[in-house]
Amino acid sequence: MATKATSIKLFSISTPQMRAFHLTWMAFFVCFFAWFACAPLMPVIKGEFGLSIAQIANINIAAVAITILVRLVVGPLCDHFGPRKTYTGLLLLGSIPVIGVAFAQSYESFLFFRLGIGAAGASFVITQYHTSVMFAPKVVGTANAAAAGWGNAGGGVAQAVMPLLMTAMVMLGVSEGFGWRAALIVPGVLMIVMAGVYYRYTQDCPQGNFSELRAAGIAIDGGAKKGGWESFKLASANYRVWLLFITYGACFGIEIFIHNIAAIYYVDHFKLTLAQAGMAAGSFGLLALFARALGGWVSDKFAAIGNLNNRVTLLFVLMLGEGAGLLMFANAGTAALAIVAMLVFGLFTHMACGATYAIVPFVDKRALGGVAGIIGAGGNVGAVAAGFLMKGLGNTQQTLSILGFVVAASALCALAARFSSSAVEETAIASKLAA
Repeated sequence: MATKATSIKLFSISTPQMRAFHLTWMAFFVCFFAWFACAPLMPVIKGEFGLSIAQIANINIAAVAITILVRLVVGPLCDHFGPRKTYTGLLLLGSIPVIGVAFAQSYESFLFFRLGIGAAGASFVITQYHTSVMFAPKVVGTANAAAAGWGNAGGGVAQAVMPLLMTAMVMLGVSEGFGWRAALIVPGVLMIVMAGVYYRYTQDCPQGNFSELRAAGIAIDGGAKKGGWESFKLASANYRVWLLFITYGACFGIEIFIHNIAAIYYVDHFKLTLAQAGMAAGSFGLLALFARALGGWVSDKFAAIGNLNNRVTLLFVLMLGEGAGLLMFANAGTAALAIVAMLVFGLFTHMACGATYAIVPFVDKRALGGVAGIIGAGGNVGAVAAGFLMKGLGNTQQTLSILGFVVAASALCALAARFSSSAVEETAIASKLAA
């Protein structure tokens, strides 16, 4: 019987594990590209609809708010239906508002579709679930972080590519108003294509698909027996889940917030052009190509030379670095210094995200979907909270400074999530058996 992979063979798609690895980060990339496609075009959209600072804040909040609910739901859905069917459904349903936003004619309709697009952000939970059930403990941190990081880069690519795509449309002779709309149809079409590929070429776990395994009476590794509500209840009763919910809100939540405000911040605060701001903002997202994977890889290495709690200590250190870097970014006096500071705190932010989900598979193996979903939702709660803070203060720079202190303080939650000696010993035994 097929078992979890104990190594990551990047240039292979011959096994179910590696097909799932590559297709899940690709699906995640497409979803994040779609999720953040509007953000770099906001300076143009702001002018077309005459948006106020409060309305822009509402749009940014809407972009991440619905994701909280969808992330809570898709984790248990993975336990019940399997990641293959869950991802396919999310891609197809998520493409509707992505294409729909291109036809918005007012602030209200744009806000409505932007809210719907947020569902695409739940793709992260499915990606982490799929790699967690496919890879053994000694490499699961690296697998989770690499898949998430490469997929996460879709947000950075959107920041850089969408302004260029709109510019290309305008050069073909269309108006700027039509150009941004035509550009936004592209990610919606990509989601539909990806749904077909994912359904055709992946399976739920090394042994096969959940529905077939359950029909054959075979136990499924990684999910509650009944999935769904049982998985959610088990996860929500675990205090460690809620501590990591907070820490993930302070790393991934900040990441989402920066994606949504970076381009317009560079345009308004440093007077960069739309293309320049898009490239600057895009560099933050592109760190995910290696930084998130680095966080997971270092977590695996630290655990190998010590124990499970080394993963927790690493997360604490990374979050302190993130908080300090964010304060540097908030107080940068020039665009050049701001970009350097953004890359520094971005490195810590992405690594902290990877280190968090290197811990997730060990929190409660009976309810992996519930754990992944709740902690993943924490990221969006953090982004929504940051959005409300900015709306209340009416000042982006002041908001960033306050968030820097909040992130540093939340690092204490990582330390509080340390595992008991029995859990550490159990994980060490499981790692030796899987090796």
